[in-house]
Amino acid sequence: MPSASTASTPRVLERYQRWLPDLRLGLQNLLLHRLRSMLTMLGMIFGVAAVVSMLSIGAGARQKVMALIEQMGVHNLIVEAKETTEWQAHQKIRKLSPGLTLQDYRVIRDDLSDIVAGTPRKRMTPTTTLPKPQQDPPAVFGVDPVYMRIAGLHMLAGRFFSDDEDIHAAPVCVLGAAARSSIFGSADPIGEHVKANEVWFRVIGVAAPQLSSQTEVAGVPTQDLNNIMYVPLNSSILRLEDNYSDVRDEIDGMYLNVRESANLGAVAQVVRAILDSSHHSAADFSVIVPAELLAEQQRTERLFNAVMVAIASISLLVGGIGIMNIMLASILERTREIGVRRAVGARQADIIRQFVVEAVLISFVGGSFGIVFGFIMSRLIAWLAGWSTIVTASSILLAFVVSITVGLVFGIYPAVKAARLDPVEAIRYE
Repeated sequence: MPSASTASTPRVLERYQRWLPDLRLGLQNLLLHRLRSMLTMLGMIFGVAAVVSMLSIGAGARQKVMALIEQMGVHNLIVEAKETTEWQAHQKIRKLSPGLTLQDYRVIRDDLSDIVAGTPRKRMTPTTTLPKPQQDPPAVFGVDPVYMRIAGLHMLAGRFFSDDEDIHAAPVCVLGAAARSSIFGSADPIGEHVKANEVWFRVIGVAAPQLSSQTEVAGVPTQDLNNIMYVPLNSSILRLEDNYSDVRDEIDGMYLNVRESANLGAVAQVVRAILDSSHHSAADFSVIVPAELLAEQQRTERLFNAVMVAIASISLLVGGIGIMNIMLASILERTREIGVRRAVGARQADIIRQFVVEAVLISFVGGSFGIVFGFIMSRLIAWLAGWSTIVTASSILLAFVVSITVGLVFGIYPAVKAARLDPVEAIRYE
């Protein structure tokens, strides 16, 4: 006896064979009315292109923001001072708070065992830099040697400074990629000297390029992380004179690396409580938790995708209405054809299948053109506006599935209406 799978094979082939004549008829009808078919497809083309291009713009922007957040370190906490150079505002804050200090850092490290590494940061922009940079002068970051590990910094050439060099406030520095190019061009800077204000620093390393943002991200001030000159923290404090030292905090930031098993949110709350206590709730600092920002960004991404698809789907809805309109007009034109097919034995299911196939074909071809058009649009936007765009497989699949679904949904009603025509009346129709 034949097995069940062998017996089912002819049934599957029979089903496919039923669809082949309808596919041929559908293609013939579309080619017979090329202009009408193309105009009908325009709604689907623009709708799918809108979905693909909008999702690609959103994906590009979100990828950059999420990469920046991940670069901060998902196991790190960042404390940023809210400084002001206005004397009156500064005096008002100083009545309550001394600003961020090295003592704050020491208390946090002593009280929180979950913090396994950390460094204060002293940041300034020198008034004079020699050799003269071709671009903006680099900012000077005074940090501890452990900053390299906390910030995930990689070296392009040379090395980072050591604990001994930090203890002795050695006049050494590490240049960011942009700072190196701006000051030394293509020449090898290792062993050369850079003057910041009145101090000459010997270049011992060049850091690999990092992601930077032109706008503030999650409370982190705008900073070109490639146009930086890293020096030992003690060298920054003891050797460099800050022109705004009268209105600046002793340090302007902290980087704290938290144990992987620790609760980042709870540690951040304790850090805020310690600083609020010593600063008398002056609100002159912010505690940034990159892991929370990353989770929030992912939630925002899902919401953004849903909103963008909903907006772009309006174009697909308009395209679906166009398909329905054309299919209803086609039924009027082909009423006699429908009557003849019913008279020679075609069932209602055969008529429904014929017109649904035509509607889906319009959506399929329109969706294919729309994907190509959307891809071209996203690349054009990236080129003209300088934005980062990413066309993902999920956006293409989503747009394509929605376009086919729209064709199927809006093709069913005309198909059912055609199938319900009375064969006798349809043959007599003029």
